[in-house]
Amino acid sequence: MGVSAAVLAVLLFYSAAAAVALAGHHDYSDALHKSILFFEGQRSGRLPPDQRLRWRRDSGLHDGAAAGVDLTGGYYDAGDNVKFGFPMAFTATLMSWGLIDFGRTFGGHREEARKAVRWATDYLMKTTAKPNTVYVQVGDASRDHSCWERPEDMDTPRTVYKVDPSHPGSDVAAETAAALAAGSIVFREADPVYSQRLLDRAMAVFKFADRYRGAYSSSLHDAVCPCYCDFDGYQDELLWAAAWLHKASRRREYREYIKRNEVVLGASESINEFGWDNKHAGINVLISKEVLMGKDEYFQSFRVNANNFMCTLLPGISNHPQIQYSPGGLLYKVGSSNMQHVTSLSFLLLAYSNYLSHAGAHVSCGGRTAPPTKLRQVAKRQVDYILGDNPLRMSYMVGYGPRFPRRIHHRASSIPSVAAHPGKVGCKAGAAYYASAAPNPNLLVGAVVGGPTDATDAFPDARAVFQQSEPTTYINAPLMGLLAYFSAHPNPAEWADD
Repeated sequence: MGVSAAVLAVLLFYSAAAAVALAGHHDYSDALHKSILFFEGQRSGRLPPDQRLRWRRDSGLHDGAAAGVDLTGGYYDAGDNVKFGFPMAFTATLMSWGLIDFGRTFGGHREEARKAVRWATDYLMKTTAKPNTVYVQVGDASRDHSCWERPEDMDTPRTVYKVDPSHPGSDVAAETAAALAAGSIVFREADPVYSQRLLDRAMAVFKFADRYRGAYSSSLHDAVCPCYCDFDGYQDELLWAAAWLHKASRRREYREYIKRNEVVLGASESINEFGWDNKHAGINVLISKEVLMGKDEYFQSFRVNANNFMCTLLPGISNHPQIQYSPGGLLYKVGSSNMQHVTSLSFLLLAYSNYLSHAGAHVSCGGRTAPPTKLRQVAKRQVDYILGDNPLRMSYMVGYGPRFPRRIHHRASSIPSVAAHPGKVGCKAGAAYYASAAPNPNLLVGAVVGGPTDATDAFPDARAVFQQSEPTTYINAPLMGLLAYFSAHPNPAEWADD
């Protein structure tokens, strides 16, 4: 990018931000409540009496039975009826991280956020109950995706897939260990016994993941690909899990593991990515807190990596930006489901800004520096874009604001509920609802869709365009922490003068 183009990008970004400042204050607390409520719409298993999205009913009550195990519960990852363990574990880890870093700002929503985490961790405990085995998927993705039916009606094979010593899956096993370790911190005070169970299991699952190394997309390629192939290898998940186990247990063995394997497992690679498949940037931000808090200079290299990552995200700061921004101010990366990048990268910006603030530090990018408030500003701009401060003046969260997506790519939302239509809607019978131009009959409140995928800020609100209209749990998971923070600190003018 030439100098003039870079300047233009900065002007576009900050002119969009200025327009947002005039748009008015968002109800971040309401958006937070709705972002948590979304997870109730994704629940599998027997629903509890306090279920608030009443159009959903019990589903997947025999999951795992074919393999002689109980795999009921957990979350459907997106608009289908498969339970994919890899993104579900990442979802749980990010929900927990938000509660760990910003728990106080959740206010009255803290308990419902914990319940959302526990629905995932309870399931992950079931998937890891057998030593040296992790059940990583329930459902035949190919068969499921050929149908359009409610989870309450699904009659496609509920095939069970697992990783074990003969069929390793260090990536999904290590992410599961990370989720359990992070969850143990969330429940440390609220439920100490459960917290210890999570931590004990996390340590055992990590030991399995590290001892029997291999990618689960090699062991289970036909089952997990192309939906959730591990394209970036399992090495980052091993470091990520070790980092969470160190944070949860404070055991020296995990500290030594991280340092010993930092280069071998590629801590500094691909640091401009963060998501269910690539944990590099998250590893560096998480571990850098130890350095910035003055607890461990041993990890100084991770702080350097995190600093370099932040520079790639800040408009007008880096000479080598890795991220693009649309004319309306949206961070975007080429591909589908762009909001997963928006929420996860924004979460890292906010988390790191808080670590910097506590340390009285700044981000250094060559000859330029940025204070923590700059990182917060970029993160808040992304949240505001999602909530409606964009060229379409449309919220990308279902149920928030006067205008939001009505035709989301989601089976349960798009087919009349069991209460409204008690008769079964079979595999192919749901096709009429998929093809319909009518709005979805069931409001999946709080669901954030994939959103605009390029520089046009365009959104078709069409069920068939799943790349833009499908919600996922891992879009919402990091958003919870962001919304909690901005609900308590909505006004940039009142942020600390860094």
